Amino acid sequence: MDPQLTELAAKVAALEKSSAMANTINIEVYYFWATALMVIIHAGFLAYEMGASRAKNVLATGIKNILAFGFIVPTFYFFGWWIYLAFPNGFTPSADGDAGLPWAMAMGPNLSDNATGVFWAAFTLFAATTASIFSGAVIERIKMTGFVILAILLGSVVWILGAAWGWHPSGWLTVQWGYHDFGCAGIVHLIAASFAVGVLLNLGPRIGKFNADGTANDLAAHNVPMILIGLMLIIVGFFGFLAACVIMVSGDQWTNIYGQPITLSAIAFNTLMAFAGGIIGAWALTRDPFWMMSGGLAGIIAAAAGLDFYYPPLAFLIGCFAGGTISLVHAGVLKLKIDDAVGAWAVHGWSGIISLVACGLFASGYPNVGDMPPVTFTGQMVGLVVCLALGFIPGYVVSLFLKVARLLRVPDEAQLMGLDLAKVPVRAYPEGHNSMALHPAE
Repeated sequence: MDPQLTELAAKVAALEKSSAMANTINIEVYYFWATALMVIIHAGFLAYEMGASRAKNVLATGIKNILAFGFIVPTFYFFGWWIYLAFPNGFTPSADGDAGLPWAMAMGPNLSDNATGVFWAAFTLFAATTASIFSGAVIERIKMTGFVILAILLGSVVWILGAAWGWHPSGWLTVQWGYHDFGCAGIVHLIAASFAVGVLLNLGPRIGKFNADGTANDLAAHNVPMILIGLMLIIVGFFGFLAACVIMVSGDQWTNIYGQPITLSAIAFNTLMAFAGGIIGAWALTRDPFWMMSGGLAGIIAAAAGLDFYYPPLAFLIGCFAGGTISLVHAGVLKLKIDDAVGAWAVHGWSGIISLVACGLFASGYPNVGDMPPVTFTGQMVGLVVCLALGFIPGYVVSLFLKVARLLRVPDEAQLMGLDLAKVPVRAYPEGHNSMALHPAE
């Protein structure tokens, strides 16, 4: 063979190897920073939930939220990732899960593995998000021990089992039903909100929330501006969340988790349009700053299932509908005497339902990869029922056991005193501060 051709072939091979390595490193860096951006979600939930608390419970609420993050990380490492890899076919584990066991080669600083750690980190932040969604609903009266147990159950077992079924490319919901949920509207938001409702039925309302005739009192948030800032931070972090929902299988094509080709442009168009639609829909109905900002979040969730392929005006209209209806749904929850302190069911549960239904209506027939069936309305409804049941049943059953064991609800006297003094014990604000004067111990 001509020596010049041999040399040229060697140079081409070296360039291809260098290009492939650069592509691998770029993908690793992409997910690393997507995960870092997702941490902002939890800064947002922290501010949001502390602002929604009364002044006497601010620090207890913040500690609960931070501890959820702290416990989710190690538990997701020790068994959460294994669940995702091992259970796509149902409740029978497969050998594929071995790669997610904590002693597996991939679960450490393996120089030949530029993927596992960053993908695990992204999924861990998804898991922590489910715990934060649940956390807001139960503020001001849940015991820390019970909360941590429930947060671990939701974040490192329940939601990731749902992800194995409906977000794993081999998950039975996808393979058998063509289920499509790009932005985790069902897998994260509906499961977490359903779990929260199950817990709330056993936890009960805060003291003073409901009158004898069933009407609800407004236990006013101590800092609405903090709520709005927190919600906006959640939106910022959402871009990292959605960025981590895409996969680059080669140097020239992004796909969603199901292997369908997508673009980041579609995500940019539809996220912003749904966000704006949610704000406008909620503002038009309520003129309330809390619901207006919550409407923006609800708008994104409501479009999330089909966010990867909607035409932007459709995402806007879906967002408008979600934003315009969440306050009405929350009013219905109150009529059932369920004290959902931050409207988690309305924002995350109801919007998750809208998202799966809308995807079934507007994306029915959208082709899937390989031999998997196309997206169907029936498949979306099956996924909806699975997400509802998977969240509600363990939330209700385990919280009932905790209630019987007296590990669920703080004593009434601690509620009246305020959890900051009774449980932390530190005041969030100096004595005599206006926020304390507005919310003295009842």
